[in-house]
Amino acid sequence: MASSPLEQFVVNPIVEIQAGSADLSFTNSSLFMAITVGVVTLLMLLGMRHRALIPGRLQSVAELSYGFISDMIRDNVGPRGRVYFPFVFTMFMFLLFGNLLGMIPYSFTFTSHIVVTFILALVVFIGVTVIGFAANGPKFLKLFIPEGAPVFLLPLLIVIEVISYFVRPISLSLRLFANMMAGHTMLKVFGGFVLVLGAAGVLPILITVALTGLEVVVAILQAYVFTILSCLYLNDAFHPGH
Repeated sequence: MASSPLEQFVVNPIVEIQAGSADLSFTNSSLFMAITVGVVTLLMLLGMRHRALIPGRLQSVAELSYGFISDMIRDNVGPRGRVYFPFVFTMFMFLLFGNLLGMIPYSFTFTSHIVVTFILALVVFIGVTVIGFAANGPKFLKLFIPEGAPVFLLPLLIVIEVISYFVRPISLSLRLFANMMAGHTMLKVFGGFVLVLGAAGVLPILITVALTGLEVVVAILQAYVFTILSCLYLNDAFHPGH
């Protein structure tokens, strides 16, 4: 009997660790997070080991990644955001390779779990809020007062702005989680059609190939969207009310 398309998202313990009532087991999700960190670290170390004038493939990937995030921060945050480059770069590479490694058969996509994406979004949300108050003091609250809004509408607009601000980590995490989960579920469903139909499943094979290509694009795009929205939130922290 064919397995459920949702079976691929089940978190299974590899090494069970129990600390009182807390379950600290090392799971398949933990394993692929560790693998992702290892792959990114290895890529950057090998890519920048020789630093040749004419870069090889790994050096080109490392330099392009560095330049891409550097330009993103410069364009969306400004010079003051430069100090946060290590965090933004690490987050982007972690999400990008986590998404892409999840495309490998029998791997595990940890970004398809809302608890993972929500924690990342919450770190961004709390960090941006702390930075906003540290950089502006009470003036950071100007973020909730739309510039040029009529005075009689301010009470309503402030409530809307406050709600939209606190919804940020939810929308940020849901976008990544939902896209990765939906894409992988579709791949599993059409892959099941191929197995059932066998040689007659030419159309499902073509659809599965197309969906795989689309899912790779989505994996890259979602890492980009998560990162650029984080940069825009960081820009709000430095420039409230603009």
